[in-house]
Amino acid sequence: MTKLQDITDKVIPFFDKSPIKGVKALDYADFKRVAVLIAKKDHLTEKGINEIKLIKSNMNFQRDSF
Repeated sequence: MTKLQDITDKVIPFFDKSPIKGVKALDYADFKRVAVLIAKKDHLTEKGINEIKLIKSNMNFQRDSF
């Protein structure tokens, strides 16, 4: 499942209905933000790529603890 439409039509609605708990919820929120940027084709601009890189740099193990 790598097609953007599968992500926007199946994955995101599933996790919106069945929320993830804990720090992974923050990673999901970032994943969703990137999916929205890609759906809007913002990833085709330098500004969009930089925003995605910034989001990615804060995901998973790079995320600061709260």
